[in-house]
Amino acid sequence: MEHDKPALPDAISAVAIQRLAARIDRPIVLVGMMGVGKTTVGRKLASMLALPFCDADEEIEKAAHMAIPEIFAQFGEAYFRSGERRVIARLVGEVGSPVRRVLATGGGAFADPETRALILKRAIAVWLDSDVDTLLARVGRKSNRPLLRTGDPREILTRLKAERGPAYAEAPIHITSGNQPHQATAIAILKAIDAWL
Repeated sequence: MEHDKPALPDAISAVAIQRLAARIDRPIVLVGMMGVGKTTVGRKLASMLALPFCDADEEIEKAAHMAIPEIFAQFGEAYFRSGERRVIARLVGEVGSPVRRVLATGGGAFADPETRALILKRAIAVWLDSDVDTLLARVGRKSNRPLLRTGDPREILTRLKAERGPAYAEAPIHITSGNQPHQATAIAILKAIDAWL
């Protein structure tokens, strides 16, 4: 006997998404630790909302004409954070009308007080959170993480998560990104933004 497939309990209708997209008047900025899925979830979220997607790290590399690990190696973290702040300011529309888009930021961007203040003023900040084991599994797949090159990745991620937690907690929306599909995380973000608006 065939059973009808039950509806996904966390589903949200296309009409509801369109209505929500019409209410969003500024960028949605995803913040959180490296490896939490900001870029992947951000692309999915942007697609669902029919908004452009931008990755701040990619934009920084374009502006600097070099890879982020090279920027860190040649100029140091303070120089990188300053450039990152300028790029994010441009992407959220620091002057004039905010730009409607989904923006994924690097793990340390929101920990910078000036960058955080700018995002909180000009955008909808969404903190994507995850446990250290999940982060470790995800960041292990890439070798472009300058902050993980100086020691034990688990210890570094645990320390950074603790140090940055109070800054991330200033984001008005907090979503846990575990082992569920990225679509489920994106839907959770949509529902949280809808409630927040």
